[in-house]
Amino acid sequence: MKVLALNGSPRLVGNTSHVLTYFLDKLNMEGFETEYIQIYEDHMIPCNCCSSCEIRGDGRCVNEDDRMNEYLDMMRSADVIILTSPSYFGTCTGQLKIFLERAGYCLTTGDKALKGKIGAAIAIQERDGGVSVYSELTNWMLRNGMVVIGSDPLPIITGLAPNDWEDDSKGIKALDDLVESITELVVSRN
Repeated sequence: MKVLALNGSPRLVGNTSHVLTYFLDKLNMEGFETEYIQIYEDHMIPCNCCSSCEIRGDGRCVNEDDRMNEYLDMMRSADVIILTSPSYFGTCTGQLKIFLERAGYCLTTGDKALKGKIGAAIAIQERDGGVSVYSELTNWMLRNGMVVIGSDPLPIITGLAPNDWEDDSKGIKALDDLVESITELVVSRN
């Protein structure tokens, strides 16, 4: 089973990347093949709502100046999709928001390729905003018809400096619980 993880943080090395690496390592130990994308590196072009994807209905973005269509294909081939973002000002990062708008529009008006896929969200916060980010990411997955997996507690990790997340014992428990829930669902599907 293939897991695609999308990191919406503009920081290449920080709590979000560390949390995602920890999480993907746990999934690798469960036998999953994982792939990691750092959205920020591609400087996504915002959606201009040209409706070309809707008119064509093929689930492709007409804009070929970035890697959006490549990422859409990667999402189509994945069994599990993980969305991760820090909360800098109460919502997901601008970089991830651009990606979600374009990908969501292409996928929901096109081939509906994410319908039935397993999804999970992980939010990182300094002290607040994590619930908003988590809700934003899970709502995006639900709108795409995905089966969203949660955890108890919610996978909202608290930390400021790059390794502060390691001090959030409830956050680590949430990550471990999320790995277990994803593994159980995948096993039950096969």
